[in-house]
Amino acid sequence: MQIWQDSLFQLGQKVFSNTSEAERIESNFLFVKTLVSALKEPNSYYFDFEKLNVISCLRSPDNNFRIFSWNVPLHDGSYLFYGSMQLKSGDLKLIPLLDKTFEIKDVNKESLESSMWYGAQYYEIIPFTKNQYLLLGWKGHQSEYTHKVIEVLNILPNNIIQFGAPVFSEDKSIFRKIFSYDRNATMFVKYNKTKNRIEFDNLVAIDSSKGKNYKKLVPDLSHNGYEIRNGKLYFVENIEVLNPDGFELPNADSKTKVSGF
Repeated sequence: MQIWQDSLFQLGQKVFSNTSEAERIESNFLFVKTLVSALKEPNSYYFDFEKLNVISCLRSPDNNFRIFSWNVPLHDGSYLFYGSMQLKSGDLKLIPLLDKTFEIKDVNKESLESSMWYGAQYYEIIPFTKNQYLLLGWKGHQSEYTHKVIEVLNILPNNIIQFGAPVFSEDKSIFRKIFSYDRNATMFVKYNKTKNRIEFDNLVAIDSSKGKNYKKLVPDLSHNGYEIRNGKLYFVENIEVLNPDGFELPNADSKTKVSGF
């Protein structure tokens, strides 16, 4: 596994250091093939890939699965997202996550399978209900604005993976919460284990005169949250958040390695 990790590390450096977009995409193609081969090794689930700081590798709180996710930045300011889930149960099943963001008709109101994934780079897994988890992720999308996402992950019978569920109290029609904000800003979205809630910045328009659909949103120093109760997320306003400025994601809003994350 150490040999596989060294190979992945070298390929990962090429993905994020090459100035040529074509070379980055080619290096990423080889990275994907190498990662799949590594994860097919016996007992690979127990190897942590600590050297691979260019991607996100998260284990679930109950250690039933882990998710690999990462992005490849493109010259036009958008990103390609890649991911895979490795399940501990059974034969350590490996499930590819295929980013089909631009093929999803209504991303806010659809339950999605692993083959139709709303690609994101995840940085936290939160226990929710039996066989259900909450994922916090970053999603670079366009040159002018970016996203944070609260995603619901369902593990169905026969290890079928499903994303999204209508669990948000303020709007029962949405299946995931997507925050869109100015690309030059940094948004806080983090789980508070003590209070069992997700805490996040309140977003306001830079220029309120341009209407409610204006996408240039930035944090205003106040905070809201979702309290986690009985399989639902209950929206709460104007909460007190301790030291949000001290919170940093791995490579948070960095232009190096994992660009934008």
